[in-house]
Amino acid sequence: MKWKPTAIKLDTKGLVRAIFGGQSDEARLLEAASQGKIDLYADSTSWNAVLWLIMSTIKNKHQEPIYTGEELGKLRSSLPITFLS
Repeated sequence: MKWKPTAIKLDTKGLVRAIFGGQSDEARLLEAASQGKIDLYADSTSWNAVLWLIMSTIKNKHQEPIYTGEELGKLRSSLPITFLS
């Protein structure tokens, strides 16, 4: 039998803590996933919530979002998370 890493599914709050939580347990899971030790999953709707959070709170001095859709797409694809439809 071939070895397979543990699979963990993050809810929306867990995904937010994984990305923004510094030393949270979820951030440690994200690091473990980046090392191939575990598989992380999250719903696409959770990613939409992260997008809303980023676009609503991270703005320049003119109150415009500082990230483009292309940059956010690159962020999503760089995460070691499989997003489920």
